[in-house]
Formats: sequence, structure tokens, C-alpha cells
Amino acid sequence: MPLNNVNGKAKTANTYDAIVIGSGISGGWAAKELTEKGLKTIMLERGRNFEHIKDYKTANNNPWDMPHRGSPTQAQRKVRPVISRGWGAYEPIMDYWVNEQEAPYTEIKPFNWWRSYQLGGRSILWGRQSYRWSDHDFEANAKDGWAIDWPIRYKDLAPWYDHVEKFAGISGSLEGLEQLPDGHYLPPMDMNWVEKDVAARLKKNYNGTRHMIIGRSANLTAAIPGRTKCQFRNRCWEGCPFGGYFSTQSSTLPAALATGNLTVRPYSIVTKILYDKDTQKATGVEVLDAETNQTYEYYAKIVFLNASALNSAWVLMNSATDVWPDGLGSSSGELGHNIMDHHYNLGASGHVEGFEDKYYYGRRANGIYVVRFANLFGDKRDYLRGFGYQGGASRTGWSREIAELNIGAQYKDAITEPGDWEIGIGGFGELLPYHDNKITLDKNRTDKWGLPVLAMDAIIRDNEKKMRIDIVKEAKEMLESAGVKNVKTHDRGHNVGDGIHEMGTARMGLDPKTSVLNAHNQVWDAKNVFCTDGAAMTSSACQNPSLTYMALTARAADFAVGELKKGNI
Repeated sequence: MPLNNVNGKAKTANTYDAIVIGSGISGGWAAKELTEKGLKTIMLERGRNFEHIKDYKTANNNPWDMPHRGSPTQAQRKVRPVISRGWGAYEPIMDYWVNEQEAPYTEIKPFNWWRSYQLGGRSILWGRQSYRWSDHDFEANAKDGWAIDWPIRYKDLAPWYDHVEKFAGISGSLEGLEQLPDGHYLPPMDMNWVEKDVAARLKKNYNGTRHMIIGRSANLTAAIPGRTKCQFRNRCWEGCPFGGYFSTQSSTLPAALATGNLTVRPYSIVTKILYDKDTQKATGVEVLDAETNQTYEYYAKIVFLNASALNSAWVLMNSATDVWPDGLGSSSGELGHNIMDHHYNLGASGHVEGFEDKYYYGRRANGIYVVRFANLFGDKRDYLRGFGYQGGASRTGWSREIAELNIGAQYKDAITEPGDWEIGIGGFGELLPYHDNKITLDKNRTDKWGLPVLAMDAIIRDNEKKMRIDIVKEAKEMLESAGVKNVKTHDRGHNVGDGIHEMGTARMGLDPKTSVLNAHNQVWDAKNVFCTDGAAMTSSACQNPSLTYMALTARAADFAVGELKKGNI
């Protein structure tokens, strides 16, 4: 889609009602909500332009069209060594991830930071699992006496969950569970034969306290205006030409552009938020053009900071340093602290007998979800909080090993037939907000543009280590209770960042002395600056957080426009 040109010369030409920093899941929502409410808005993306359909260059290719059948080249691995540590190293999408040589960071402790610097950010690449949080999550810090209390509760966010689910298109089942509130869903995807059987056995064996459900996913199971339903190709992260899943490109960006109120400027690295000491407000932002290295300023009445949890903190740390040496929003001493993630890389899997005559259709872009049960409803563990599981069942395919055969016609015939059924579940556990889990600016190291990089200093601690033992134990016991055979467990360890759910660097709170943002996501130190991405989170829960970012963003945008009209900001 065409982008409006910005020349960056005259102040009048560079003045808008609103600035949105970042174009990922929350940035796209900010742009949509602000423009639909009539605000002339510029969205600044530090990476390249990336157009819907046109730039999904491999999405319609056949597997044999990939030169290396999906394996990344050594040259790709060299440029992206962090991505190459894990499962994200996939040949067709390697250039979707950031060039780590141009944009490095410092690991005081091992930290896997997954970044995508292009229009749409990680909304192209996300796993699409979309779960509401409940008051068990929003009240957890207060009840446990841990960190600080959230300034909001489920009732504050519920109508905004409604709002974003209806537009994004979330498929899922209604379950009536207190710890995992239902939402506005398109028809759920089907669990396959084995998943249904295991789910029924778990429910029976645990007297209705364990729930295995189909994942709640931002994949369409019915067409909505402008988008076609999921084609069950399961190639989402290459980009979906059908708009079958929610992304900035398929959803919020077209809506924002349709208003005529949006300007999009790629290759725009926001280096700081401009702050007026007299009015105690932001006046705009400073931008470094990533292609020309020229510096520009853009001005607006309100600024939405949606650069992702760690980069949003970076922008704040570099802003208003003449007033606060540690940056805008640092007066509480909490900016850059309380980093959270979901710890995973562990679980169990095994074989299932008795379904050899059953198969499934298509490549479902979704899995099953086992809802949290630990430390709820009278259940007590030797650690705080809880975990869920994600996974699924399938039949092994041609790549499996057949011990009795390893060559010849019989082997070829055997691998064309479906193999045994297997089921696996992987745990996602809550990481507590530790003040000492933090990021700082490494001023002794710079990126391609001469800007200081982040230094990561965060680890999982005793609470999470105890939980991990329990996650593996419960996974094994649940599968075995459901009749799964030869159950094997794994725990490959966890570096913070592995879960790709970074949170907490500019947390919300009730008191400016202990938090960076208030209940409406405003920076306490500059009321016309709003931060609604993962940086705002006060705790992490164990559910995927992106749906909550969407709801927080829509809520904050509504408040911001109201305050702007009242003359309060």
C-alpha cells in the first residue's frame, strides 16, 4: 500500500495530532484507534516498508522452491546469531528478523531477543494465541504481596477485550472458566481424534479440574470484511496472502489508512521524545533516518510509544536526560526494571495407541491449550503463580525413523504411510517481576547508527525453577493418566527472552513513586505520552499477552482522545 511522503523540513509540515512510535501489534492498534477518532497521525517505523501480499515473497512457493528446503544458510546465520540459537531460524523468513550485526545488544546474562524491524514488526511472525487475563492475574501481585498492584482490574479491560476481539477475529471455544474468561469468538477450530480423547480423559481423571481446549487463535474460521478465513496451510509467519490471521498489514493498517488521517514513515529511528520542562509535556520526537542518517523532528499533541517492551524503555531512557539523568519516566527508579517473560522449553510427549484408522485434514495453524490449574481454587504449591501448556497431537510422517527398514522399496513404501500418533505439551510459566531483572544502556557500545545499545541482565530464579520441576512432573502424569505410552519429558533450560513475551520495563501502577505509567498508560512524568506495549505490564500471568496489549492500547487511545478534547493534555 502506498505511503505518504514526509520531507522533514518545515515544522508545520511535521506537525500532527498524534505520533505513534512502532508499527507492531500495539502500534497498529494505536494508529487505527487514533485515526478513526479523527486525529492526524504519523506512525514511525524504524525498519523497512513491508507491504501486505506483495512482500510475502515465499508464501505461495512450494517446499521444493526453497533452495535449502527451509534450512538457513551460513551467511544468514552469521548475520542473525541470536535467532539461529532457536527454532526461528527458517530460510524464507530470515530477513524478517533484524540484522543483529547492525543492531547488537550486550548480554550481561544470556538473553535471546527476537526482533523484527520492518513495518508490522512481529505481528507478521507472532504465534497468534489470544487469551484474556482474569482477576486472578490482575490481583496476583496484591494478594501475594509481590512487587506492586496493578492499577486496573478485569472489569476495566473487559469491554476493550470485546472491542479488539471483534475486529481482530479470534477463533475459540466458550468454556465458562473463571481463570480464563470467554470472549467474542469465531467458531473454534476442531481438535483431532487423539486430542479430543485425551481432553475427555483428563477432565474425567481430574474430576473436572483440568481443561484441555482448542487454542484461542487470531486465525479466522469465518471470513470477515476485507479478510478471508484461514486456509489451514500453517505458513503464517511467511505472511498470509489471504489475511487469514491478524497482523498490522492485514487488519489495523488498512483501517487506519482508510481514514485518510495516517502517514507512515519507515526507516525512522526515534532517538528521543522531545520534552518541555515548562509544560511538563512532550512536544514531539526526534527521528534519525536509518537510510540517510539525517535527523528530523516531528511534533504532536500526544505520543504513543509502542516500540516493544525493551525498545520503548530505550526511547524513554534517551529522553529528557537534562531533567532526569536516567530518562523520561525514571523518577520512580523503575524504568528498565522488572523484566518478565514466559519461561518455557520444557514439557512431555508420548505415543497414543488405538487410533491407527484416524487421520486429520489440512495443516491446522493452531494447537491445544491446557488451562492453568496450579495455585488456584485451593490448590497450593511451593512456589507462586502458575502455568499453562500448549501443544497438540499428530501422526508422524515421512521423516520418521523406521528401525527395521533403512533402504529400498519397502522403506519407501513404509514412509508414505502415516506413522504412529504422538502428542506433546509444552509448559508456559509465569515469571515474577523482579526489580533486579533489568536492562540498562551500554554507552560503551553502539549500533550501526552510533546509538547506545541495551545491556540485558535478567534470569529466572528459585520460584521459576521450582515451577519448572512441577511443569514437567504434571505434564508426564497428565499424559500417562490419559493413556499415553512411552511418555518422555524434557527441560532444555530457559534464557529470559526465549518466550518472546518481553514485559515490564515501564510498568503501570497506582503510585508515581513505584511505577512509570498510571492506570491509563500515561507516563507519570509526561501526561501526553502513552505506552501500551509489553513495557506497561505489571505482572506476566502465564497466558500469551498480545491480546492484552491490544485491549490496553484501544482503551488508552479512547482516554487520550477524550482528554485531548477536554484540554487536559
